[in-house]
Amino acid sequence: MTDELATIIDFIRYGASRFMAAGLTFGHSHDNAIDEANHLVLATLQLPPDMPAAYGSARLVAEERERILELIERRIAERVPVAYLVGETWFAGLKFKSDARALVPRSPIAELIENGFSPLLDRVPVGRALDLCTGSGCIGIAMAEYNPDWQVDIADISDDALSLARENVAFQHMEQRVRVVKSDLFSGLEGERYDLIVSNPPYVTQGTFDGLPGEYDHEPSLGLVAGADGLDIVLRMLRDAPEHLSADGVLIVEVGEAEPFLTEALPRVPFVWLEFKVGPMGVFAIECRDLVEHADEIAALAAQRHA
Repeated sequence: MTDELATIIDFIRYGASRFMAAGLTFGHSHDNAIDEANHLVLATLQLPPDMPAAYGSARLVAEERERILELIERRIAERVPVAYLVGETWFAGLKFKSDARALVPRSPIAELIENGFSPLLDRVPVGRALDLCTGSGCIGIAMAEYNPDWQVDIADISDDALSLARENVAFQHMEQRVRVVKSDLFSGLEGERYDLIVSNPPYVTQGTFDGLPGEYDHEPSLGLVAGADGLDIVLRMLRDAPEHLSADGVLIVEVGEAEPFLTEALPRVPFVWLEFKVGPMGVFAIECRDLVEHADEIAALAAQRHA
């Protein structure tokens, strides 16, 4: 049957059909079978995702056909995310290396970066920024790419993630403007202050994690799970962030499904929940002064959690 496949479009269509028939889960950069197949085929052929449509009729050579068919079958049989199969993915318009050392980049924070964090930072001069729980480094590196006058630190507790982040810093030629730091949240950043701290930390509840599809088994659980309600990491971050923010600094954090738990736990804290093109995505912004004002209640809740 596959002998009849010849062109790039043929293989994208075939891959999408096979993925749909297999009942795969899509959630690692893509939300549908066509985009997933497009990623697999074009990355395997070393072609960009914005390839001109005319190239879709180009015919594949035998070696290319075999490699793509092999990866399609692995995607189905092993449930490996496409980014891991091809070793790359795209975030905020930039290509990054991707493998099982860190989560596949997929945060809605990419939209904020591409929009210059407007209007959030319209009146906040940023010189230094931090990407906390950086994983592959995509958020921090993208912030540096879009803001040439920023110095950016990217930090994580995982040695595996940091090794991948360093590769991505080099891949994007950001060695002079992006510093990689090993840190358990802020523990390795003593004395450092930033005008902007952005984080996509672990926030998946244990119950949700236990029921996730097989695709998520290939990702490091350290980057996903954060206790019964997903707040174990976020509460520590909220407690300690004022010591690392400038007076007018801003903290932006993705908490996803943990949003209702956070608003219920800290009802007086004035989180600003951000809207995206597709709607709310569980991302909040908060100013340093508000964290300072509510420091006691945040610290009390964090102490209960980590006693």
